[in-house]
Amino acid sequence: MSVQTADEVRAQGRALRERVGLAEQGELTLADDRLTVVEFIEASNAGRREDLVPLRIGRMAASPFAFFRGAAWRMAADLDAGPRTGVHAQICGDAHAANMGLFGTPEGKVVMDINDFDETTQGPWEWDLKRLATSLVLAGRVGGVPEARCREAAEDVAQSYRKTLKRLAKLPFMESWSALGDESAVEAADAHALLDDFAEAAAKAAANTSSRLAARWTSRSDDEWRFVPSPPLLSEVDERTRESVRAALPSYVDTLRESRRNLIDRFEVRDVAFRVVGTGSVGFRNYLVLLHGNDEDALVLQVKQAVPSSVSRVLGQPAAQHEGKRIVNGARLVQAETDILLGWTTVGRRHCIVRQFRNRKGEIDPTTLGGGHLDDYGRLAGALLARAHTRSVDPRLLAGYCGKDLEKAIGAHAVAYADRTEADHADLEAAIRAGHLPAQ
Repeated sequence: MSVQTADEVRAQGRALRERVGLAEQGELTLADDRLTVVEFIEASNAGRREDLVPLRIGRMAASPFAFFRGAAWRMAADLDAGPRTGVHAQICGDAHAANMGLFGTPEGKVVMDINDFDETTQGPWEWDLKRLATSLVLAGRVGGVPEARCREAAEDVAQSYRKTLKRLAKLPFMESWSALGDESAVEAADAHALLDDFAEAAAKAAANTSSRLAARWTSRSDDEWRFVPSPPLLSEVDERTRESVRAALPSYVDTLRESRRNLIDRFEVRDVAFRVVGTGSVGFRNYLVLLHGNDEDALVLQVKQAVPSSVSRVLGQPAAQHEGKRIVNGARLVQAETDILLGWTTVGRRHCIVRQFRNRKGEIDPTTLGGGHLDDYGRLAGALLARAHTRSVDPRLLAGYCGKDLEKAIGAHAVAYADRTEADHADLEAAIRAGHLPAQ
């Protein structure tokens, strides 16, 4: 086996600039066959519960940032028309600022990382970077941050991405693999203004457990333990659906590591409910499963429908044999720490992922951050994205490509695409007012 030196790999990265110059990454491109907003919304509603479509549209209409969160497919189609280096990583596919979240490790530590992999696939690393930077501009605008600071936050995403790659490229592989998992990421990304935000979010996340959820969302008697409906967000399911979800759990257990199968087998299923989540996922099937453990012990699992990645479709890739397995494998590759109960199954004919619903989850809402804190959030998110990409691409290769000129280019692209998204959002509002789309 021939092993290349670090200098040789970095040189290959620098050579990529001959294929796509750093400045070219700032060019805004739109798909030649770009759908109108109404056409896009209608096409992306395929497979969703019709009664929840108005809720999805209403959520996307809330702000340009909310529209952007539900439009990963639309941006991927536009990015597909633009330049790319040809280097593929295991990308998130929907790397916006609100998809960076906090969650708990088996040891009870709270970490921050990418936490949504519905769109994950092997794809151009630049797509994640551009989507993340654009989301910072949109989040800042929603929060009233001056335009210059929004652009600066987008540039800081790329700067931190570049600097993190440079740092990881110099580390031993065993160290770079799991770097930046906890609050140390804030320090490493020079995001000191976020320390208080991180501490506050982590404290809230630490209390966000299955037991606390069960105390608030369920009722218990001597012979049953059930979810309390709260339509439209939490609703009962019929007996056929309940049994279908129950019947899918044994095959899910088979996807866990052997030691974890012993753990999950100690729990007993008590109830199943339907839960509306997210913006992009509204209308797809999403179930909560209440399990009873030791004495008062409760565990709530989420069984979430896994649909084909729209980003994969844009790239011309075939559908996965099992979409849940695609998502789980992507998360396991990208995240520094992964939910120990993350797995996949099939409910009826629908592919699903299964994970803990409340696993000390939390967030720092980017739309509430002031200018200085938004910059720091951009640096933190950029660092986490760089570490995520280096799980599947040699950090020395990307570090060789990413020079300082990339930052201005990514900032320019982010601002231009944010402008385009605001125009799309305005078209959505107009379509709702004209009665062409229902919104709730």
